[in-house]
Amino acid sequence: MKKLFTLWLWLGVSFYVHAQTITVTDMVTGEPLTQVNLYSDNPNIYAITNVKGQADISAFADTDLIYIRHLGYKTVTTNYSELEQDQFELALDPSAIDMDELVVSGTRWLQSSADVPSKIKTIIPQQVALQNPQTAADLLSVSGEVFVQKSQQGGGSPMIRGFATNRLLYSIDGVRMNTAIFRGGNIQNVISLDPYAIEQTEVLFGPGSVLYGSDAIGGVMSFRTLTPQLSLTDEVLVTGKASSRYSSANNEKTFHFDVNAGWKKWAFVTSISTNDYGDLRMGSNGPDDYIKPYYIERQDGVDVVITSDDPLVQNPSGYSQINMMQKLRYKPNTAWDIQYGFHYSETSEYGRYDRHNRMRAGLPRYAEWSYGPQKWLMNNLSLDYTNNTLLYDHLTVRLAQQSFEESRIDRSLNDDMRSIRIEEVEAYSVNIDFAKSTSSKNKLFYGFEYVLNDVTSTGIDENINTDIRVPGPSRYPQSEWQSIAVFLNDQYKFSEKFLIQSGIRYNQIILDATFDNTFYPFPFSEANLNNGALTGSLGFVFHPQDDLTISTNIATAFRSPNVDDVGKIFDSEPGSVVVPNPDLDPEYAYNADLGIAKIFSDMIKIDATGYYTILDNALVRRDFTLNGQSQIMYDGTLSQVQAIQNAATAEVYGIQLGIEGKLISGFGFSSKFNYQKGEEELDDGTTSSSRHAAPWFGISKITFDASKLDLEFSAIYQGERAHEDLAVSEQGKTEIYALDDNGDTYSPAWYTLNLKANYKLTNVFSVQAGLENITDQRYRPYSSGLSGPGRNFILSLTANF
Repeated sequence: MKKLFTLWLWLGVSFYVHAQTITVTDMVTGEPLTQVNLYSDNPNIYAITNVKGQADISAFADTDLIYIRHLGYKTVTTNYSELEQDQFELALDPSAIDMDELVVSGTRWLQSSADVPSKIKTIIPQQVALQNPQTAADLLSVSGEVFVQKSQQGGGSPMIRGFATNRLLYSIDGVRMNTAIFRGGNIQNVISLDPYAIEQTEVLFGPGSVLYGSDAIGGVMSFRTLTPQLSLTDEVLVTGKASSRYSSANNEKTFHFDVNAGWKKWAFVTSISTNDYGDLRMGSNGPDDYIKPYYIERQDGVDVVITSDDPLVQNPSGYSQINMMQKLRYKPNTAWDIQYGFHYSETSEYGRYDRHNRMRAGLPRYAEWSYGPQKWLMNNLSLDYTNNTLLYDHLTVRLAQQSFEESRIDRSLNDDMRSIRIEEVEAYSVNIDFAKSTSSKNKLFYGFEYVLNDVTSTGIDENINTDIRVPGPSRYPQSEWQSIAVFLNDQYKFSEKFLIQSGIRYNQIILDATFDNTFYPFPFSEANLNNGALTGSLGFVFHPQDDLTISTNIATAFRSPNVDDVGKIFDSEPGSVVVPNPDLDPEYAYNADLGIAKIFSDMIKIDATGYYTILDNALVRRDFTLNGQSQIMYDGTLSQVQAIQNAATAEVYGIQLGIEGKLISGFGFSSKFNYQKGEEELDDGTTSSSRHAAPWFGISKITFDASKLDLEFSAIYQGERAHEDLAVSEQGKTEIYALDDNGDTYSPAWYTLNLKANYKLTNVFSVQAGLENITDQRYRPYSSGLSGPGRNFILSLTANF
């Protein structure tokens, strides 16, 4: 009987511990706060409140301190006993200015950004709801610190600190998205992500190779998708969102729906979005060089050049897209948290607008130039385990499989042969991450990563009159790319005012490629690379006062040659053709940055970060020879032979400035300004501007926040890039740039004025509206082949349930 009573008592206590719930509300409105982060440093534990403002905090019972943070509110530092005395109810006080945020990209574990030496920018759902971005590329622009280039409407290639494309890294729910065919030219993979399904976006500026490996030179973009929310009561937790949006500049029609159902141990979230974008209309006030007054139609077996009824409409640029996500979560107890995620995205075929601007002999160069459907699929299984062991306090294992498909379709004017090139990548990855607090002052983050990419490339030549298809030259060799790595990151907090963080990573990358020499007489049949890379970082964070933070970071990064570097063959520009080069080594970056942030009178925050990066052994496109020849016939044109080579040193330096202020009666202001300067070495020893170092750019805002209404008036702007300051490789691209008074290419300065509003009609319904580019400017972001939208009216209706 005594044993039974003891067992009953133990079960009762266990039930009490597992059932302990905190409720977090807004001190002013009393409304529950979702996505509030609760975490402990010793041991490393965290929890997030659901839509009812509730979180299970039974795992925090033995922790020293509990930090409770939510953007826009004052941070609370407490402990379990104090929360228990308050009956596990907590009201957060709205804060005018935030010095820090909770981020994961700095160490791959949740922590305060004030404890990370690198600059990190967080984009939260409230900002996304107000801005209403059409794509994930547009979502990144919300930060005001990421420059986005577009060659077509179905795209968006971020530029960060003078680097872009395969020198930036994408991470989705902790899984690497970069593949072995990420190229040096502009890429559009980011649009595979659905802005509606993203819970939080972080941008880590500067090298991230210690944690993320190859490619993380200029920065890391980390996206966290919706997390299934569990119920903390006996009732099923059902929440969701339905939204529709219309934009006038491209006749956009978007529909989204997501639903979450949660029980105590099980939960799932389902999300689906459909987008239909028409051809994009540019503004009426600006350079005439951006206007293409024609489009091509096939009539009676002949390509016909037709004059546009409205030359401001960029035809062809329209496309459609669908995104689906299904996530399942199982949390049997406080120690284990298991999640499975399925993601799928597919676009329609869409025109690459800048290629339709190319001319030859006074006529359009192409009758067709499109990207085929871009497809992305990911299966992601994560196992999260919390236990205070000798080796770790927190363990996360991620197993992921991804499938990528992209294709290119082009046909010259009045040519019967259509070229189709299809690329498929199967990507597999294993990540094992550990976190261990060895003392109240020291934390270790370490782990292992394995990545395998299997690349299949297919070439097809099709006769459009007979529909006969024959094999054609593929864009890439059949290849296998592997990455194996271990890393260690150590964070030591000497005091509440001073912290040091250091890290080291060893990475081995293996590439095996087999070339088909049927179409091109390469002097080799295979390429094999086996490169090791050692990278490190050392950073300091100093808080001399609660309202002042000084940080500095020194880091190295690398990018190992991938399949695109080693084996690609394509026409880079009229009269030039890029051929494979199997003799390549990794490129290395060496970076130093210094940041300072200061809050004045709890009303104004000013921050500044300066940086300097040297890229050594840089992989760049240079003149080359093939079988002793410097020129070959390619696609009917005598073309200069080029190849990717370790042929240069480059440097980038710049500064990022920000100011943010909260005024009386709900008014506020903010401004972000970015200046970067990049130079790279040429063959003759002279220097050229770096292609991906954008002109200065920024955004300034005036905001108004009330209980039901959010308003924002903004100005977005970019400086001029003169012809002599363009990269040498860019100066001949008349299809992209405007012409100055001398007839030379240049990128003009531009600005747009914009008004956004979000009004809460009821507890369920809200309406978002916007008027972008109010003055109808005709502008084209630097290096883009597509002009930005003209005056654009946006209307969206959202229901939260």
